[in-house]
Amino acid sequence: MKVISYNLRKHRAATELEELAAEHAPDVLCLQECDVSALPEEIGGLVLADATQGNRLGLAVYFRANTFQLQQIRTFGLKKSLHDRVLRPAHERVLGVRLRDIDDGGELIIASFHAAPLTALNSLRRNQIRAALSELETMGPGRPILMVGDYNYPVFKENLSQNVREHGYTLTLSDDRTYTRYRVFKGHYDFATSDGFTIDSIQTLPQRSSDHRPILITAAVAGTRW
Repeated sequence: MKVISYNLRKHRAATELEELAAEHAPDVLCLQECDVSALPEEIGGLVLADATQGNRLGLAVYFRANTFQLQQIRTFGLKKSLHDRVLRPAHERVLGVRLRDIDDGGELIIASFHAAPLTALNSLRRNQIRAALSELETMGPGRPILMVGDYNYPVFKENLSQNVREHGYTLTLSDDRTYTRYRVFKGHYDFATSDGFTIDSIQTLPQRSSDHRPILITAAVAGTRW
């Protein structure tokens, strides 16, 4: 299966989604910083599973309806940063969907994730990532989980990778930097954590109108997980 994750930079890159879907034919599309009130019900053959409702700019997940059936949707609030408490940009930082493969009946969980901004400490983001994965596990114990999005974690990713491994997950970076707008903050911001998946590749797609580059994850359920 193919999954695209894209931070739309306050919805500015929304006009690119049809072209992205047509060019790469993803099975799932995970968005961050989208204007939920302006989202269409369908993008390039993908239907809207759900979008967060706690703030104008939030998360959304689209899926291919001729491949999957939507079984469950959940949104989660995570520990807040000072930025969240003062400016209140968003409460819901994880949107998870449980999908059933129409052909073989297996279920999997895909999530769009947006960590606290760079004004927060890495320790808070690590806490958010662990909490997000734990919450997703409650949607279907034993189901394969893939969480993609904007992790806002440009440095010390070795520590994050170790932390994720201790929780039973694998952290996978893309093949090139995903954020290049500022010299100081450039780096890999958008990546994936997974359990029960084999990640074949994560390709960083060309820069468009967002300050983030979209990433294309190609993955398969590992072994006989379902």
